[in-house]
Amino acid sequence: MTIDKTVGTANEAVADIPDGASLAVSGFGLSGNPIALIEALLAQGAGDLSVVSNNCGVDGWGLGVLLEAGRIRKMTSSYVGENKEFARRYLSGELELELTPQGTLAEKLRAGGSGIAAFYTRSGVGTQVADGGLPQKYDAEGAVVQASKRKEVRPFAPGGAENDYVLEESIVTDYALVHALRGDRHGNLVFNKAARQFGPPAAMAGRVCIAQVEELVEPGEIDPDQVHLPGVYVHRLVEVGTGIEKRIEKRTVRSAEKA
Repeated sequence: MTIDKTVGTANEAVADIPDGASLAVSGFGLSGNPIALIEALLAQGAGDLSVVSNNCGVDGWGLGVLLEAGRIRKMTSSYVGENKEFARRYLSGELELELTPQGTLAEKLRAGGSGIAAFYTRSGVGTQVADGGLPQKYDAEGAVVQASKRKEVRPFAPGGAENDYVLEESIVTDYALVHALRGDRHGNLVFNKAARQFGPPAAMAGRVCIAQVEELVEPGEIDPDQVHLPGVYVHRLVEVGTGIEKRIEKRTVRSAEKA
C-alpha cells in the first residue's frame, strides 16, 4: 500500500482553507517563500487570516500580496523589514502584530509540532518581550489599544550558573504552507540552504501541512540521511517546477572591472 500525498494544483491544495484560519508559512526574507501556494490562496479568497512567519514578504511579493489585499488580520513575526505596507497597516491599526525574537519563533513552531506545550528561554529576559508592553495593536490615531502581557520568568541554573528564563508558549496552527527543493510522494522533504531555517519548523506546526516542491521524486529516491523533514508531518504536496520565480529583497552587485 502506498501513501501518495500529491495533489494536482496549488489551487486544489489550498481550496479548503477557511476565513479566520491560522497559518504557519515558511520563508527567511524571501528565501523559501511558498509563492505558488500564497498566490493560490489569494485567488481562493480566504481572509481574516492569522499568519505566523519570520516576516511578511515585501511589497508585491510573498505574503505581501495577501497583506495588500487585506486578507491578514494578525502577523506573528520577528522582522518587519522591507515591507512598507506592513508598517503602514500596523501603525494605522489595520494589523495586529506579535513581535517575537527570531530564534524563539523558530523554537515555538518546532516545539508546537513536537507536542511540547511551552519552554523556557533566556531570549527576551529583561525586555518588553518578557515584561510586557510591546504594542500589538494601534488605533487609527496611533494610540496603543493592545499591548503584550507579562510572561512568567523563573530562575534556573543549568551548569551551575543561575539565570532568569522566560516561559514561551508553543505555536500550533490550522495549516502550514512551505516551499521545499525536493519531495517524494510520501511527503519526505529536502530544503535548500537558507530555506531550511523556517521550512521544517513551520511545516511541523501546522495541523495540515501543504508543501510545494520544485522537484517531485518517487519514494526511495531521496537518501533517508538527506531527509530534512519526514513525510509524517506533510499532508499535501504539489510540484511547482524548477523554473518557479524566486526573488530577493535587495540585489547588490559590483562592476565586472572590480570583480
